[in-house]
Amino acid sequence: MAATLLAVTLAAVAACGGGGEPEGGDLGSLTVADAGFTESTILADMYGELLDQAGYQVERTSLSTTEDGQSALESGEIDAMPQYVATYANLLSSQGNGGDLQPGTASDLDAALARLRTLAAARGLSVLEPADAVDQNAFAVSRSFAEEHNLKTLSDLGASGLAVELAAGAECVNRPFCAPGLEKVYGIEISGILETGVATRQTKAAVRDDEAQLGLVLTTDATVTDYGLVVLTDDKKLQNADNLVPIVNSASLTPRITSALNALAPVLTTADLAELNKKVDAEQQKTEDVARDYLADKGLLEG
Repeated sequence: MAATLLAVTLAAVAACGGGGEPEGGDLGSLTVADAGFTESTILADMYGELLDQAGYQVERTSLSTTEDGQSALESGEIDAMPQYVATYANLLSSQGNGGDLQPGTASDLDAALARLRTLAAARGLSVLEPADAVDQNAFAVSRSFAEEHNLKTLSDLGASGLAVELAAGAECVNRPFCAPGLEKVYGIEISGILETGVATRQTKAAVRDDEAQLGLVLTTDATVTDYGLVVLTDDKKLQNADNLVPIVNSASLTPRITSALNALAPVLTTADLAELNKKVDAEQQKTEDVARDYLADKGLLEG
């Protein structure tokens, strides 16, 4: 079903996106935005490199929120931006008074992608091919705690009957994919929430030092093992299918843009993204250098 939808989308792009390819060597300019955090900036820098190679003059800008990016994409102020499949579908659905996606849809990539494409098309936006890379909430315990209680999955923790302190952001108490979901879906008893943030050094240190037994991290955090932690598998798929995906203003889209940006989809993995984030956040490398080096290493940049 997803393959059929993709074929239809790409056929529509080829037929009417941006009025076809410009003649000659001048393909015009495109503005690519990020959402103001490391991962989004790296992805937007990659998009910029790929579009530059395809023959476009690329301008890069940074926005403060996903909502800002949404309005800028619709207005044509920006042409392309990296987003996350289920989270972005939820945003568009809520703005259309459709409410959040049902859990079964939000956690299934094909279902979430189909819903996103429908919602985006109604707003003059096109959804290209999602990468294998996915950035989701993840929950980690110390390696010693996992070994002591034979824990590999969140279901294991729920079945253990252990009450755990959860190190996370303050909003975790109300978010369906955080404490309420852990309790409802997995039967995990949360004794309290230690407000240390999402995937922060404080959160990981709290779990390492047994100030909390469970910590909210991210699947693209490559520093989790540095703290002696292990991530418990989300075996019942509580979390959103938040694969990285390019969103493009349909009036700007051409087959050349589609081909350039879709080249990244089968290459970028969650592990890759974690390492790229680490190079910027832990090793203080520049996002544009990290993006360019990755694309060159994967054979996506010429020369």
